Amino acid sequence: MQISIVIPVYNESEGIDELYRRTMAAISSFTDSFEIICVDDGSHDTSLSQLIEYHKKDPRFKAVSLSRNFGHQSAVLAGFSVAKGEYIGVMDGDLQDPPEIFERFYNKMNEGFDVVYAVRKKRKEGLVKKFAYWLYYRLLAKISDTNIPLDSGDFCMMSRRVLDRMLTMQEQSLYLRGIRAWVGYPQAGVEYERAERFAGEPKYDFKQLFQLAYNGMFSFSSLPVRVMRRLGYITLTFTFLYFIKILVSYFLYNDAPQGFTTLALAIFFFSGVQLISIGVLGEYVYRTYNESRERPLFIIKDEYLT
Repeated sequence: MQISIVIPVYNESEGIDELYRRTMAAISSFTDSFEIICVDDGSHDTSLSQLIEYHKKDPRFKAVSLSRNFGHQSAVLAGFSVAKGEYIGVMDGDLQDPPEIFERFYNKMNEGFDVVYAVRKKRKEGLVKKFAYWLYYRLLAKISDTNIPLDSGDFCMMSRRVLDRMLTMQEQSLYLRGIRAWVGYPQAGVEYERAERFAGEPKYDFKQLFQLAYNGMFSFSSLPVRVMRRLGYITLTFTFLYFIKILVSYFLYNDAPQGFTTLALAIFFFSGVQLISIGVLGEYVYRTYNESRERPLFIIKDEYLT
């Protein structure tokens, strides 16, 4: 098998027909040895039955059904686990990632790259979402310990050796584009214009997008701990300066702050610093506990691969 394309699908029944038509046409235009693996992530509509029907029509169009909704990143990982190709591509099932771009990925990989990822040149989302994405990627680039490319998502193609390394890292808080960058090997970006959804409603709401961004920041940056430490230093500095001010006022001017307000503000301030610090530490403790449970990241219910 030369090429495997992994596509997570969740309640995309309105677009399955177009997904089949465009992906099959796009990949078959430059290779005859391929498989398209759609991972149904616990859909409640007819997505899975449609995928099965297309698999019966053409065995190269395959389906994997998960036991429940595990989330986008886990669904992609499930597809990775069954992919057989020497080159493995990833795209979303809403057709915002044009499958026609895979030929450009493939040609670029033949130049000696192990990963070719898409760089979003233009987005079709609303102004608030576009600004949030723009700000997040640049903030992550500043604070991350790993060089994660700007404006790039999961849409990419990678070599078998990169995928094999990624599959050894069973992290519970998945951020696959970060893991892909961390693995290394020669990587290159290809610009493209991200399209609008072909049909249906977005499945990633702000809460899920925030959780994905949260995973990226905590999994690939030590900034939260560094901020907590620096906040402690700043607090001690201001406390020391304020203490000096009180001593000067008392000994030179026989005047010292009195009353409940000063005491209450000091208590509230230090309580806030402590709660923030405990919260950051608690996040890392929970993530450590979550990793130690070693729960599977997905459970495959049925496979339609042959």
